[in-house]
Amino acid sequence: MEFSSEANQRIARISAHLYPPNLQMEENSCLRQAKCRAKGGAAGFKVAILGAAGGIGQPLAMLMKINPLVSVLHLYDVVNTPGVTADISHMDTGAVVRGFLGQPQLENALTGVDLVIIPAGVPRKPGMTRDDLFNINAGIVRTLCEGIAKCCPNATVNLISNPVNSTVPIAAEVFKKAGTYDPKKLLGVTMLDVVRANTFVAEVLGLDPRDVDVPVVGGHAGVTILPLLSQVKPPCSFTQEETEYLTNRIQNGGTEVVEAYAAVKFADACLRGLRGDAGVVECAFVASQVTELPFFASKVRLGRQGAEEIFQLGPLNEYERIGLEKAKKELAGSIQKGISFSKK
Repeated sequence: MEFSSEANQRIARISAHLYPPNLQMEENSCLRQAKCRAKGGAAGFKVAILGAAGGIGQPLAMLMKINPLVSVLHLYDVVNTPGVTADISHMDTGAVVRGFLGQPQLENALTGVDLVIIPAGVPRKPGMTRDDLFNINAGIVRTLCEGIAKCCPNATVNLISNPVNSTVPIAAEVFKKAGTYDPKKLLGVTMLDVVRANTFVAEVLGLDPRDVDVPVVGGHAGVTILPLLSQVKPPCSFTQEETEYLTNRIQNGGTEVVEAYAAVKFADACLRGLRGDAGVVECAFVASQVTELPFFASKVRLGRQGAEEIFQLGPLNEYERIGLEKAKKELAGSIQKGISFSKK
């Protein structure tokens, strides 16, 4: 039985979606994966997730597949990418999904990408010290950023890998060394803290979390996370007891699935900025002159060039001023740790 040329192309297109690219597709395939587009797929941005098979990466991949601003979604990891890619690619949304497995395929995963999201890294395991965890994840981030510098130096980078307070400075040093550093396009994702703050404050106020906006500044770990409860919208006031309770709760929570939700919420804001939408403002950990530290999380306006405007902290109450000093002291050490690692 012979098939027409059009039928052969349809078969090749289906095969390209069923089997992860660059793994099982032959070089002489009549329709290469790079040219495979779902018929009627919406125009949008090319997004890569590095660490797509992990606890954050998998739900993040699913949520990004749903995002109408994404036309091509690249999923990269050192293990299990074929299975994740097959699952995600079957979703009936416009984005075309391609999978990439292992270091030799990193460059293919990154070529031509507009937005890179990095949840890659390992969680802390029993018997593992914080330094052990730092050294492993720092090395992973450095390798991935070297790939970004080579293959998509103009991409916006959303860095989720912990500790963000140190990995963002590491990424900055890698990009500086490669001559590709654009501080506006390197964004440490602290959206989880904002999401959590909005939810917890809404509980206290008896409001819908979607109607609450809590600025969270500083960094992305422990006391470096500083919710500015005096600047909550809608305006409200808290007792000292409520302030201490909420601040402590916001600083000390954490789950992977919520991290993925927060990551996709921030990625969507970045894509809307890249599209040219006006007034896209979120908190992020960026190169900053808001304080004397080289990096600091605060509200930024996202646009086609990344973080196009960084906002000042605004008026702080006494509790927040004390918290800011604690945050800066802790942050300074974390930032220096990242810079020192990158110079080894």
